[in-house]
Amino acid sequence: MSIASARLAKPARPRPRLLETWRQFAKHKGAVVGLAVFLLIVLTVVFGPLVHTVDPQFSNLLERNQGPSLGHPFGTDNLGRDMLAQTLAGGRISLAVGLSAMALSILLGSVIGLLSGYFSWLDGLLMRLTDLFLALPLLPLLLVVIMLFRDPLRRAFGSPETGIFILIVAAIALTSWMQTARVVRGEVLAVREKEFVTAANALGSNGNRVIFLHILPNVLSPILVSATLGVANAIITESALSFLGLGFPPDFPTWGRLLFDGANFLSINPTRVLWPGLAISLTVLSVNFIGDGLRDAFDPQLRGRS
Repeated sequence: MSIASARLAKPARPRPRLLETWRQFAKHKGAVVGLAVFLLIVLTVVFGPLVHTVDPQFSNLLERNQGPSLGHPFGTDNLGRDMLAQTLAGGRISLAVGLSAMALSILLGSVIGLLSGYFSWLDGLLMRLTDLFLALPLLPLLLVVIMLFRDPLRRAFGSPETGIFILIVAAIALTSWMQTARVVRGEVLAVREKEFVTAANALGSNGNRVIFLHILPNVLSPILVSATLGVANAIITESALSFLGLGFPPDFPTWGRLLFDGANFLSINPTRVLWPGLAISLTVLSVNFIGDGLRDAFDPQLRGRS
């Protein structure tokens, strides 16, 4: 065989897995648009106050309940506060709650799923605990938890905002880890039967080493998909709590709190509920599209590979 023929017969180098995953993700047009919209929302709420420098708590009663104008692009509320500044400030809090609650929920669900899937003697106990949490009425449970612990946490931290932030993040995380745990458990049950896991056990590797070095890297795909959907779920839950008046204090705006405050003035100034409602809808919709794109990119069957 000639050198030229050997070069032609040489198999092509496979693409890096991360690059291939991005190529599959980019084929999902909705996911790409969702990622662009989500990044735009994040950049707007983070850097927007550097451009629109109005204090969100500054009130001018002479300009209350106004519609959109050059001075106040989103209008003003019943106290004359700028709604654009309030929406930007509320976005930072809502996104912080969503990301923090998602991180805690994914951590808890992943740990329970890994332990339940790998250790058979823990499977029954942990799955029954998961079923118990799934059977609980989550919204009434959240309302009771916040009613009971809101004031003690405010006094404990000396700051109403810090106490209620920790309480809401913890409450959302502790009531939303179950789906992640069940998905991760199912993946672990499949991965632990693979040859490389059997070989690691035969070589005397302990359980922790097998879980973190061999099993966890192979179940990251459903964890990442659950993480994206968890952000949307946490934002909706926080907005619902704030809309019911059990979230952050009135002088600490979130998108849900802005909806709650603007509902009473809907007939006077309907734009008060338009902007925070639009921000919640776009954020949740974009995150859901990102989750769909990640699911398609990580699933070999959905992208046509054996």
